[in-house]
Amino acid sequence: MAVGMSTPRHTQTAAAYALGVQDGTGEAAGPSAPPTGIDPDHLPDGLVVADETGRIVCFNTAAARITATPRAAALGRPLEHALPLEDLKGRRWWPLTDPYGGLATRVGQPERSLLLPGGREVLVSARYVRDTPRGPVSRVVVSLRGTEARRRSERSDAELIATVAHELRSPLTSVKGFTATLLAKWERFNDDQKRLMLETVDADANRVTRLIAELLDISRIDSGRLELRRQPVDISAAVERHVRALTANGQAPGRFLLRTRQPLPDLWADPDKVDQVLGNLLENAVRHGEGTVTIDITPAHGEGDESGTAVTVSDEGPGIPEESMGRVFTRFWRGSKRGGTGLGLYIVKGIVEAHGGTITVGRGPGGGAEFRFILPVSAPAYLS
Repeated sequence: MAVGMSTPRHTQTAAAYALGVQDGTGEAAGPSAPPTGIDPDHLPDGLVVADETGRIVCFNTAAARITATPRAAALGRPLEHALPLEDLKGRRWWPLTDPYGGLATRVGQPERSLLLPGGREVLVSARYVRDTPRGPVSRVVVSLRGTEARRRSERSDAELIATVAHELRSPLTSVKGFTATLLAKWERFNDDQKRLMLETVDADANRVTRLIAELLDISRIDSGRLELRRQPVDISAAVERHVRALTANGQAPGRFLLRTRQPLPDLWADPDKVDQVLGNLLENAVRHGEGTVTIDITPAHGEGDESGTAVTVSDEGPGIPEESMGRVFTRFWRGSKRGGTGLGLYIVKGIVEAHGGTITVGRGPGGGAEFRFILPVSAPAYLS
């Protein structure tokens, strides 16, 4: 029980017996209670236990916090008075469910959203404990959880929808505008003008395609369904390919420094996903960083026989503020106001972790941002 709150010995014992734990004296609280020594106040969720008369014998610290009801005001009171819950239609919950009456085969209530006085929403589930099959209910055990985590998830989903809608609006407006203009006034434009408009439409269509691909990746990462098709990957060649693409798009060749320490272990990974990680990190270094972009590829040695390949991408720009380091791999984090959805690094982290690897961010030797990811050595199941 909470420090500074004395609880009668019989109340402690009844609560502990209801939980099947020790009562704090080192003796089991009931004949079948395992000696686990768990204190109800150590539980992360709210726990409320009522005895066979419907009066509360256990009201842990989390329950007091979630309901904003002091423990002393709840202990010994009838369950429906100490915990006056209503469903979302305004109906009183305990008379509606009648835990001590009704069918003798009932075992409890599944988790659902209910309201406390004042409109505070909580997630509630209940278990009806019977000493004998079909016997009377001897205890009602109620679990309470706050809705903060669910609301954060809902806000994140709402932000994702808003971001997607915003990012889609601009390219789709451009595509619609140019195609409508070309269809209506095709003869009025010369070939160069037509080509320019069609190239713009093509670029905007690619932007929409990339955004849809990001959304699919996020869905697969969040649901744990990101599929990997592992193949031998030459990580040095992959980096060189990205550097060539960036220089072909106007970056100075001297801006990139690639250093590879040989010999590297054989790397089995999904080449498309590795390209996605490398492309994101290198584009971020070019767009948000300054000076030379250095890519170091080295063997990485873990515990025991584990080994892998480490790739470090660093630049010489202003870097990432210390207070932002913990948010870099979250959704919608943007290192600057230079556009982007803020989803790229979230996806990068998901891809690396799907491979069983790790990724970190810090400050590089040149003062800029430094991203380092490690992919462990692995192989397809049929080669194991």
